[in-house]
Amino acid sequence: MENLTFRHKTRKPASGTKREAIVGVVASGNLEVLVERMLPDEDCLIDVATAAHGFGEVWSAVVADFVERYSPGGLRMSINDGGARPDTVALRLAQGLRLIEEESA
Repeated sequence: MENLTFRHKTRKPASGTKREAIVGVVASGNLEVLVERMLPDEDCLIDVATAAHGFGEVWSAVVADFVERYSPGGLRMSINDGGARPDTVALRLAQGLRLIEEESA
């Protein structure tokens, strides 16, 4: 397994009140994302566990683009990768953010 960590400063905190959310499934060509509201409002931490070695630069680019587009401040996102393509990674990150930004019941 290769473990990667990306830390970013954000423009604003993620909205909503949910404390955590999970999307996706660990399977071939897919990934699971656990989203937790646990950091200062201006920080975002994304941890990746992947069996696909040597793709750190690709992960870095996808994560940086996601943070720039969505400003997910205050969130820690933990990814368990099953060999997902970059477009699937971007989709799952956006889905996780959307889910945690919902108001809790």
